[in-house]
Amino acid sequence: MEVAARAMSPVICKLGELIVGEYNLEKRVQNRVKSLHTELELMHAVLRKVGKVPPDQLDEHVRIWAAKVRDLSYDMEDAVDDFMVRVDGPSHKIANMKNRVKKFLKKTTKLFTNGRALHQISDAIKEAQVLAKELSELRQRYELEMGSTSIGATIDPRMVALYKDVAELVGIESTRDELIQKLIGEDETSKKQLKTISIVGFGGLGKTTLTKSIYDKIKAQFDYVAFVPVGQNRNLKEVFKDIFYDLDNKIFSNIHNTEKDERILINELREFLADKRYLIVIDDIWEEETWKCINWAFSRNSLSSRIITTTRKVSVAQACLSSAEDIIHEMKPLSAEDSQILFHRRIFQCENSCPNELQEVSKDILKKCGGVPLAIITIASLLVSNQQVNQKDEWFHLLSSIGRGLTEGATVDDMNKILLFSYYDLPCHLKTCLLYLSIFPEDFEIEKEWLIWRWIAEGFIQRGRNGSTMFEVGETYFSELMNRSLIMPGNLDEEGEVRSCRIHDMVLDLIYSLSSEENFVTVLDSTRRYRPNMYSDVRRLSLQNSTVKSNEHQFDMSKVRSIAIFPPATGYWLASLSSLQYLRILELGHGRYNPFAGRVDNTHGIRVEHIRNLFHLRQLVINDSDVKEIPHDIGKLRFLQSLDIRGSGIIELPASFVQLQHLICLCLDDTALPKGVGNLTSLEVLKGGTVSSSSIDTVKELSNLTELRVLHLYCDEVDEGLSKALVESLGNLHKLQSVWIVGSSVMGESWMPPPCLRSFGAGGFLTLPKWISLTSLPHLSYLHICVVNLHNDDINIIGMLPALRLLLLYASASHQCKNIPLSVVRAGAFPSAIECQFRGFMMWPCLFALGAMPRVKRLHMQMSHEVNYEGGEVDVSMAHLPSLEHVTFWLSGINKDACGALMRAGDAHPKHIYTPQ
Repeated sequence: MEVAARAMSPVICKLGELIVGEYNLEKRVQNRVKSLHTELELMHAVLRKVGKVPPDQLDEHVRIWAAKVRDLSYDMEDAVDDFMVRVDGPSHKIANMKNRVKKFLKKTTKLFTNGRALHQISDAIKEAQVLAKELSELRQRYELEMGSTSIGATIDPRMVALYKDVAELVGIESTRDELIQKLIGEDETSKKQLKTISIVGFGGLGKTTLTKSIYDKIKAQFDYVAFVPVGQNRNLKEVFKDIFYDLDNKIFSNIHNTEKDERILINELREFLADKRYLIVIDDIWEEETWKCINWAFSRNSLSSRIITTTRKVSVAQACLSSAEDIIHEMKPLSAEDSQILFHRRIFQCENSCPNELQEVSKDILKKCGGVPLAIITIASLLVSNQQVNQKDEWFHLLSSIGRGLTEGATVDDMNKILLFSYYDLPCHLKTCLLYLSIFPEDFEIEKEWLIWRWIAEGFIQRGRNGSTMFEVGETYFSELMNRSLIMPGNLDEEGEVRSCRIHDMVLDLIYSLSSEENFVTVLDSTRRYRPNMYSDVRRLSLQNSTVKSNEHQFDMSKVRSIAIFPPATGYWLASLSSLQYLRILELGHGRYNPFAGRVDNTHGIRVEHIRNLFHLRQLVINDSDVKEIPHDIGKLRFLQSLDIRGSGIIELPASFVQLQHLICLCLDDTALPKGVGNLTSLEVLKGGTVSSSSIDTVKELSNLTELRVLHLYCDEVDEGLSKALVESLGNLHKLQSVWIVGSSVMGESWMPPPCLRSFGAGGFLTLPKWISLTSLPHLSYLHICVVNLHNDDINIIGMLPALRLLLLYASASHQCKNIPLSVVRAGAFPSAIECQFRGFMMWPCLFALGAMPRVKRLHMQMSHEVNYEGGEVDVSMAHLPSLEHVTFWLSGINKDACGALMRAGDAHPKHIYTPQ
């Protein structure tokens, strides 16, 4: 139901635009549009209410009705978009504006009198009005309260800690230490033999969490390590390639682009591991045959190598045992005490802070969670996200709503009931965004930014009422799903912010099922149990298996809006774009480059010139280096919002490119920015693109892009004129949050950044920019800057930035840096810093005062000049940095006494940290 409701939102908005817009609608059609707009708004209200009810509690005819409304909404939107394309299509330059207006009105009148668009809209209106007659009965039958959601959510930092910090993973420390002892703490004879531990238990018990904590604890003791998920449908060739890549990502950096069968990969892996001590984790194995094939690749040497496997099936765990030394560990649910600790930490941030009046109901809720960590975190997150932490009535309502919960012999169905409860508590827009994740295979690392742009292209996100951009609204959606534990944090960026996510396989299995029922995403995978409905239109297609053949699935592709292709699947049978007239998302070549899984080969064999006919395209990604140009008439793609050509062979953009008035995101390599770029006034993100002293006029045009949030530029052949033009343009861009300028001596001293600036990187400053001391910059969290002449207290000036989390400060290698006194980093400086890098400095007798850098975890320093460290005069004062976890010193040209002093300082720290380079 929620999919039907969500599908109606865009068409309601677009019909409203038709009514108020200057489209010269024929009066009969305009009246129909107004009538339909009203009816759809009423239908939308009913569907939002009905969407709160689980499908198994609805009458069959209601579900059928909702499915018809959903398909009608899609068709109506396609019809309106077709009309918009025809009306707003490319027009020739007309000198006289009056003649231009006359021609426009004549053109639209002709379209609506005789054109195909009139028939499409009229037919869709008639069908909608027939369906709308059923509304009266539905309104009387389903009178449910509408929910609301708050905009502006950010990722709850407790969620990241819950998944990332071992200290928060209650109930596993003793088990972890016990298994480590069994793995590497036996007598010398057995210790040398290859040993396997297989961890078994049903989904949600924390097998992967336990295994990861073991892996992180002992991996430093092995020469080569790998942690590779398998999942239910992984291709074994990709598994072997992932193992190679994890073992050594430098030697095997290109392994994912090689064409080798399983036999060759197995032999090469056995040969590579023959003389090496290794630790390899194979996570989430579903079938015995899968393990047998993987197991052939492991060399049985006597170098104390270790293997850990995880599985849901006891039979698979038994198959992993190859000697009397191997062990099966069966996961158990958390104890009542550990369940309570986990539950209360998530809600109250402390296990001892639960109010007395909630103690009993808390215990009753935990009984229904059955000691399953996934269930506990999900239910706790539900209370936190709904701000019902201290509302006793809501706790009891939650208790009764869960039903019987997880039984003593918990099953997948029992767990799904817990997850379904969290799903139905979501507002409509979040349900849609969550269901969209069913396009992804198991164990896939999903890049946050890439996901949000796809949500936008699909039409799931509208601009916020408070002036927020669509991307910013998308970030709140992502954060809310994270806070509700329906997605898990993956990789973090340099500042410790979540940059990717993963989906627990039980959550993914659930949304696969829901998506299949709603005909939301069609997944083509020969092993997937949720088969596509051949009698319904395919709107979104996900290809996940190389064995999928075109002749196996003869269904209509004419209404497909997006296609996602994941290796080893290929899209060769989609080579003709002529039938995909409503396609909104197209990725060619390597498609999205996944920085967490290596390069992804999604080459489709599609001829690039066909792109010009995809008038509904919103997102276009071309990362194939064999593609040297894009169609000269790309300006026809009037709906295009995102264009990414990084990794392609495209070095020049055609003249018509500047007609893409709806473009929001543009990602380039060193492609030259074209003249007329100032016409792209909707642009919010510009990453890449080259300017030079010969393109000063283009640089000046950047001042027109007043919506820019992100600007990353390459500057070539820099002179004073280019620098001045760039600073003047930047001064007009008041919404900038991220600025990166690559090129020497680019930035002048006169620029005053906007207060919303979050990230800045540039080089070539003669002295520290004045704006660092003259502005508070309350949001600046990432600063990467190179300064020729640093003065005595410049570091402490930078240290006054309140939100700075990551600093990379480079001093010039000129003779002046010999006189740069790092001095004392004062108490209170760098209050939020997590990582600091100082390069080109001379070490000073005292670096860090007590109270400086209270949160810094990583410190990197490069010292390149001879300093007298004899007589114990050096006090590096690292002991004053309580959060420090890792220190790196680059010691070019420093004597042994200096090395000794630094080693003693590192050893004196409570965590005994020191890493020379």
